Amino acid sequence: MPKHLRSAWNRTLFRLATLLVIAAVGGWLAGAFWEVLAIGSLCVVVWQFWRLRAVLRRLTARERLQPADGDGVWNELDRLLHRGQMDMRTRKRRLLAMLRAYRAAAAALPDAVVVIDRNTQRAQWFNKAATSLLGLRHPIDLNAPVGERLQPLPMSHWLSAGRNAEPMLDAVSPINPDLRLNLRLIPYSDQYWLLVARDVSKLLRLEEMRRDFVANVSHELRTPLTVVHGYLDMLDADEFPEWKPILDEMQKQSARMTQLVEDLLTLSRLEVQDSLTDESIAMGSMLATLRREAEALSRQRQTIVIEDCGDIDLWGSNKELHSAFSNLVSNAVRYTPVGGTITVSFVREGDGAMLSVRDTGYGIPAAHLPRITERFYRVSTSRSRESGGTGLGLSIVKHVLNLHQARLEIESAVGHGSTFSIHFGPARVHPRESALPYPQSQIA
Repeated sequence: MPKHLRSAWNRTLFRLATLLVIAAVGGWLAGAFWEVLAIGSLCVVVWQFWRLRAVLRRLTARERLQPADGDGVWNELDRLLHRGQMDMRTRKRRLLAMLRAYRAAAAALPDAVVVIDRNTQRAQWFNKAATSLLGLRHPIDLNAPVGERLQPLPMSHWLSAGRNAEPMLDAVSPINPDLRLNLRLIPYSDQYWLLVARDVSKLLRLEEMRRDFVANVSHELRTPLTVVHGYLDMLDADEFPEWKPILDEMQKQSARMTQLVEDLLTLSRLEVQDSLTDESIAMGSMLATLRREAEALSRQRQTIVIEDCGDIDLWGSNKELHSAFSNLVSNAVRYTPVGGTITVSFVREGDGAMLSVRDTGYGIPAAHLPRITERFYRVSTSRSRESGGTGLGLSIVKHVLNLHQARLEIESAVGHGSTFSIHFGPARVHPRESALPYPQSQIA
């Protein structure tokens, strides 16, 4: 107990004891000892209840009551209660100010923010941007079902996924078909979800402009590059021995530039393509072609091994898949030192299939793996330039596999080589002896 409280307690006990002693002495002198002592004791009890009533009044009062002056224990209790009430009011004001600031910040956001009750899927609060982007109106749509208010967006099905809900990257606004939204669901507590909708219309338009620009520039570069490459082929380096190194380097860089333009055109075409003309792909013939290409690129510097399960083929675009497979194989040859081994395997994987390209090359550091399929991303700029790579091969592979509902997995360790595995679902696989027409309905 603090010293000042102990002093106040002692003073109060001393006063009570003094009052009882006075009552006892007075009663003894008056010849009515017990009667006077009882009256004194009753006065002490009444006084204590009176002070207790004052404490209860302070606890229940809404107005600010100043503590009475005094140095007794009840006065100390009044002062402690008053201090606690003042601290609580200060904290409440601070919390209210913070709440207003956070609400004002959320209201000023350009993104739509909607607080949704997890159990009822009803809107508990939303900011101004939710009106312009999602069409929610205050206060009509407060506590209204989000799935009904945001039709035709598939909100009910999306919300039912909860924490596993994937972002809607290109959703049409319910009130304006020209607006494209990016919707994201954030479960920030056990009871509430946060729906964030961002207008990505400008970003999508810029992305479309970028694709058109790359495609147009690449197409325009193709003709002058063909002319330059043709004239270089006409020059005979044997007639000008002193120019031979320069002509060889010009031809090398011209071919590299031509390959870069072709890769850019391929990537631009894949980015805007959303469907495929599927056909049966004879994997035996495909693997034989990959072997010939790898051996021509390797020039016997590496060992090429082909492993074929021999009993299944694929449904898909022969041209696109050949481009993807060829990119993986050529990368393996480029980044595998002399004497290494490149193994191309095509095997069953449950009801699906897997094609893997395994090499014994330099390997890729783990920090680069998440970005390895980005366009123009290079693990080593100098090594890529020496090998003649454009930095677009794996990006092309990723887009081709997306069109075939396949996925790419990469395993690599520095100094131990890399393995690029392509996994195809059951709908892309059929027995090799089958010559049936492709069942389009099997592909989602």
